Amino acid sequence: MRRSKPLLRALPHFLTWRAFRFRSICSGGGGLAGGTVKHLETFTEQFEVGSRLITLETGKIARFANGAVVLAMENTSVLSAVTSGKGDAVRDFLPLTVDYQEKQFAQGVIPTSFMRREGAPKERELLCGRIIDRPIRPLFPPGFYHEVQVMASVLSSDGKQDPDVLSANATSAALMLSDIPWGGPIGMVRIGRICGQYIVNPTMDELKFSDLNLVYACTKDKTLMIDVQAREISEKDLEAGLRMAHPEALKYIEPQIRLAAKAGKSKKEYRLSMLSDKTLEKVGNMAEAPIEAVFTDPTYGKFERGEALENITKDVKKVLEEEGDEESLGVLSKAVDTVRKKVVRKRIIAEGYRVDGRQLDDVRPLYCEAGYLSMLHGSALFSRGETQVLCTVTLGAPADAQRLESVVGPPTKRFMLHYSFPPFCINEVGKHGGLNRREVGHGTLAEKALLAVLPPEEDFPYTVRVNSEVMASDGSTSMATVCGGSMALMDAGIPVREHVAGVSVGLVSELDPFTGEITDYRILTDILGLEDHLGDIDFKIAGTRNGVTAIQLDMKPAGIPLDIICKCLEPACKARLQILDHMEQEINGPRNKNDSTSPRLATLKYNNDALRRLIGPMGALKRKMEEETGARMSVGDGTLTIVAKNQSVMDKVLEKIDFIVGREIEVGGIYTGIVNNIKEYGAFVEFNGGQQGLLHISELSHEPVSRVSDVVSVGQKLSLMCIGQDVHGNIKLSLKATLPRPGGMETTDVVERSVAPLKEKANIWAPVGNVSSTQEQQNSVSEMSLGNLELGEAKSPTSQVPVILIRSAAECDEEEKSFSLNLSSKGPQVDNEVQLDHKSKSHRSKNVIDSPSKSRSRGSQGVIDSPSSHSGPLPYTNVKKTKLSTIKEFKSDHQRPERDEQEPKDKESVYAKDLKLGTKITAKVYQIRAHGLVLDLGGGIRGMYRFEENNKKDFKIGDKIRVVCSSFSSKGIPVLSFVDDR
Repeated sequence: MRRSKPLLRALPHFLTWRAFRFRSICSGGGGLAGGTVKHLETFTEQFEVGSRLITLETGKIARFANGAVVLAMENTSVLSAVTSGKGDAVRDFLPLTVDYQEKQFAQGVIPTSFMRREGAPKERELLCGRIIDRPIRPLFPPGFYHEVQVMASVLSSDGKQDPDVLSANATSAALMLSDIPWGGPIGMVRIGRICGQYIVNPTMDELKFSDLNLVYACTKDKTLMIDVQAREISEKDLEAGLRMAHPEALKYIEPQIRLAAKAGKSKKEYRLSMLSDKTLEKVGNMAEAPIEAVFTDPTYGKFERGEALENITKDVKKVLEEEGDEESLGVLSKAVDTVRKKVVRKRIIAEGYRVDGRQLDDVRPLYCEAGYLSMLHGSALFSRGETQVLCTVTLGAPADAQRLESVVGPPTKRFMLHYSFPPFCINEVGKHGGLNRREVGHGTLAEKALLAVLPPEEDFPYTVRVNSEVMASDGSTSMATVCGGSMALMDAGIPVREHVAGVSVGLVSELDPFTGEITDYRILTDILGLEDHLGDIDFKIAGTRNGVTAIQLDMKPAGIPLDIICKCLEPACKARLQILDHMEQEINGPRNKNDSTSPRLATLKYNNDALRRLIGPMGALKRKMEEETGARMSVGDGTLTIVAKNQSVMDKVLEKIDFIVGREIEVGGIYTGIVNNIKEYGAFVEFNGGQQGLLHISELSHEPVSRVSDVVSVGQKLSLMCIGQDVHGNIKLSLKATLPRPGGMETTDVVERSVAPLKEKANIWAPVGNVSSTQEQQNSVSEMSLGNLELGEAKSPTSQVPVILIRSAAECDEEEKSFSLNLSSKGPQVDNEVQLDHKSKSHRSKNVIDSPSKSRSRGSQGVIDSPSSHSGPLPYTNVKKTKLSTIKEFKSDHQRPERDEQEPKDKESVYAKDLKLGTKITAKVYQIRAHGLVLDLGGGIRGMYRFEENNKKDFKIGDKIRVVCSSFSSKGIPVLSFVDDR
């Protein structure tokens, strides 16, 4: 160094670093070489709660914070540090900020964001911050308006314990160590219940099997905060859980007191902003009488009442300005609010009347409307008094689930409820956007309440998003969200078990001026926004008729006895049942819709090679299909899940998938292919995901064809029918089988031959029929089973020509026997799980050449609506394939002896082998059903006639009907229609 800097050579020895006995930084020393280093003094407290060892530690890290504590349970550690602002407070409220943070290093993971670092607070972090904030805020002394900040950070997590409860207890200990005046400590504990047994501090794995997730915070003798998520737990069991939680939470309090005695600071004297008795008396003399007149008039609405109170404040201000009382003017708004609170509480305690004239247990007028926005998947409008909420439901694919990055809990969330509180709902101007702690908290509470009645993921793979838009607010908007969200879920056709309703309960108490104990109190049901502001608690309780699903309790005083809290459960239950009655009058079950806006979801199973062809290189082909159709596709292990906004979108994407991946080739199926080579004896066609088929020259047209090129050309797109395989194993295709024969008749003559399948099976979500409890609709559900009667292959009920399905006597008798057994075993229940044959309607006997939009594919038919369908998804069922029946099977059936030889034969009745296109038959009515007739054609053949829409005629058993064979289905079943003799 001295060579490079010659001026340093002349420095005397006593001015060098070594003369002062310092070491250089590079030598590894950081201070005096021979001095002593002050050791960090650490204080620790250990105790057990719920058979788990808990450690409180301070003095080792975060020494400069006003108070800092590390709390550890097993391998999960959290740090909570508190600080307070300097200087005097110039506010009239407590600016308490609680920040909770989960950094990914706590679980040994690098963040997956582009910057590889944590960003804005996530929803869970905001919710955990609220869990910490709610119990500690009421314990700050009145008039303490200095800025206080709490920062809780997760240092390490083993994924077994939720750090939120640990952070709240660490924050309480840190406040006890600091010089900030605070009325703690508090204890917070989590209680679960598995098989009727309550568990203290359950692990995350245990919570999966628990029907109760109770978070309880308290002081030595009073309750501060309750947060509950449950699966319809009764009020009695909930009260038992609360009474068990209180002594367990007290176990956190004594170690904090011992730690504060060893390492705590003496409390600092802060300036408190208190109202003087002189100012309060002066303002009260001028404002109390007019305020009382406003609150005793029940005709005032929210804004009329607010305007009247504002005018009273202006009148008082004018008097004070004339008197020059600057002290009273500075605290005028707070003084008027104190007088207003005194008037309202006194009237409720003394007279039992509320601000709007209701009795203490009265619920405001209710209004319910399901299906308010018909174009959406589900919607509902719910009003209670002047509070109004619009809830909407949107369904998506499993891949649309929200991804969570938390140190504990599941990685995804398939049910989301987003609550929005725009400024216009309270007639104010304000900025709206971004995550708001209040909105996140209210939305999560309603989400917990509704989650208990949703079907399990195995039966309902949809991702569901509920949006709650507050249209007008006058208290209890979160509970209105629960009611509106429940109706919207049913309007969307989601098979929720039953309705969920919520109500907010308030409390007004009278205290002894000397002891501070409650001497008298009143419980208020369905509180207004003003009653929430002027009362003691806001106790939100949601649930079904069977029990409670969610609870949130917040309070303003420094605790309420648990006995009083438990007494609030009964009036809340009565009000909840009253609200449920109104909701069930509007909609009492999942809605059945028949519209084009209903969402469609299909789950198909393919081999991995087929899925690779579908995805394409780097997913390019999959993305292109999604952009062109608007559908969303997600690929799993041998599974392809498709979600579409409506039926037309589903048809488009399934047609594209069938062309790329292919589907099971079956005799009689209609396929779209492209001619890629022409020979003298026919054309080779590429179809079904790259497979080759031969279109022989004899199958080009009903008329003689001399040259193949006269009918088709290379590159032409055709709709063809598979008619079997030749002796060389080539797939035989037919063009003329899809064309009408001369004279307007159709044919479906095919060669019986099996073709190796490409796809294993398909799982389909589709709409269900509008089911009633009547016997007529029970029969219709049985008749609509495509695996039994093939009604899906017949013409649409909106067709102008009624149709008849023909089958042998043996088949009909077997069906009647199975149908009777099903009815006797199920009783009056109707099975809504109508199994759809994912490929049945692809056997159409009529197609248009070069019209991809009209050619129906197997996949598109798997989600086609039945004649009475709705947008609600079915319970998840595996769709089984049916084997093709051909005309040859009908001929073999004819060789069986007739069952009823005593029945006289009609002279015009025919056997199956004699039945041809255009054959006219006289049939007898054998049985009358909801949507058609079972007809006896003689010769052991029975069929079914489907009524025309809105044209049901009166028939009697034994009536004779003239019918004509118009076509055959893909199974070789003749399709007939009425003969008009005129």
